[in-house]
Amino acid sequence: MGLDEYRKKIDDIDKQIMKLFVDRMETVTKVGLYKKQHNIEILNTCRENQVIEKNVKLLDDSLKEEGKEFLEAMMAVSRKYQAKIINKQNTSTYDYVKIGYPGVRGSFCHQALLEYFKTEKNAKNYNDFEDVFVSLKNGEIEYAVLPIENSSTGAINSVYDLLRKYGFYIVGEQCISIDQNLIGIDGTEITDIEEVYSHTQGFEQSTMFLQNHKTWKLIPYHNTATSAKHVKELNDKHKAAIASREAAKIYGLKVIKEGINDNRNNTTRFIIVGKKLQNDDIYNKISVVFSLKHESGSLYSVLKYFAENKINLLKIESRPREETNWEYFFYIDFEGNLNNEAIDKAINELKTSSSYFRLLGCYKASCEVK
Repeated sequence: MGLDEYRKKIDDIDKQIMKLFVDRMETVTKVGLYKKQHNIEILNTCRENQVIEKNVKLLDDSLKEEGKEFLEAMMAVSRKYQAKIINKQNTSTYDYVKIGYPGVRGSFCHQALLEYFKTEKNAKNYNDFEDVFVSLKNGEIEYAVLPIENSSTGAINSVYDLLRKYGFYIVGEQCISIDQNLIGIDGTEITDIEEVYSHTQGFEQSTMFLQNHKTWKLIPYHNTATSAKHVKELNDKHKAAIASREAAKIYGLKVIKEGINDNRNNTTRFIIVGKKLQNDDIYNKISVVFSLKHESGSLYSVLKYFAENKINLLKIESRPREETNWEYFFYIDFEGNLNNEAIDKAINELKTSSSYFRLLGCYKASCEVK
């Protein structure tokens, strides 16, 4: 074979390399957007070293050094391109994703949605929790944002029940600091107030303040932001709402008394719900629900699986099992990833011991696990 033939062969090989290069960079783009979406650093030295080591092993010894240099250069190009794509993007990764939440703009759910997804371009609000689940079931939205627990008042039990009823999965979480405020129309003074609207959680989180105003009629409403909107529409200085400062701003209301919640560290944890179970190496939190027979020591025998496998439990919540008296559904959150051997062992042991078991999700923690 002459020089021209060798050059032609190299040209043909280069064409194949370019085609594979395009395929690789398209995938690199998707990885870059995923990293942006999940706030992950572009450089993952451990991952790059693993890829290089794995592929260099495929080469003869005579080419290992050059192969390593080639892969390192390719990794550098990929990182540079990912950074370019991420910096170039002026829109959120979720701009074209349909997201549902209960309540209206200015609600804490709305705030959690903005902090997690960084956009509300295709956000849709619903009157109550189940409306959001129904919409997800019918394909009207792709994700839902719902409150699951508050640091002052505990679990949002209806959301736990709906999560199990509809068979969806937790794919993320967002914690929001909650400050409740007494708000009303311009000109309203605290001495004018006769009726106060809010979600029951708003009342429960502001018990000490409300104890000093026992003559007020407390009227439960869909949620705090809807309460604010309703008070604005009533345009009556004898009516007030307990809601966020953001809700007051959106609906043009006056903050009469700020920070009325009992707990200064009042926080609500919101879950992001989707139709499909997700898993990734960066995920570090797992949620499950299970039920046991009403027998002495049954819960202890299950919890020991976690202790024996050195798995850190983050939360346990119980809910009555409607069809069977004195039996309960137990909702547990714990640290870990589904790819971990100890986690897999504990989950399999839990499945075997339970009369009912369901994996609720594996996701990246934003609240407890650092």
